[in-house]
Amino acid sequence: MTHSSPARILGIDPGLRITGFGVLDKVGQKLIYVASGFIKTPGGDLPERLKVILNSLREVIEMHQPQLVAIEKVFVNVNPQSTLLLGQARGAAICAAVLASLPVAEYTALQVKQAVVGNGHAKKEQVQDMVQRLLELSDSPSPDAADALACAICHAHAGMGMGQLATKGLRMRNGRLS
Repeated sequence: MTHSSPARILGIDPGLRITGFGVLDKVGQKLIYVASGFIKTPGGDLPERLKVILNSLREVIEMHQPQLVAIEKVFVNVNPQSTLLLGQARGAAICAAVLASLPVAEYTALQVKQAVVGNGHAKKEQVQDMVQRLLELSDSPSPDAADALACAICHAHAGMGMGQLATKGLRMRNGRLS
């Protein structure tokens, strides 16, 4: 692929209740918004909720034809049960990408925020604001869609050599970068 040919990136912010997705094209140094939204799962059985995530993301992939997927890594939560459930939602999202034979890149929330806002500890509103600015959107995307778009932006920047800035000088402590 030449530097000027577009790369379509699907960003995913996994969640058991709400999974955000965002699609953008990277053409040279420019990022172009394609689509975004979220998948809301019904309450109830875990297998059924995972099926909704898997099938819905397969539809998004089929509709938008991304070339690669960027997904947020699970962090270790205070509540182990929440971490486990989030990991299962993330697994369903990864399966949707793998079933479509798409490569999957993984980024921590710290890396995503660093790449988009310049601060690994930025608040959700700051991420939303920067995503809106970077993609020249008329309205602010929902928090879940913004996080997914931020993940795609992070991957686009990583391809330009900026992805390594996020972890430079940081250490892993208790399963988290600090």
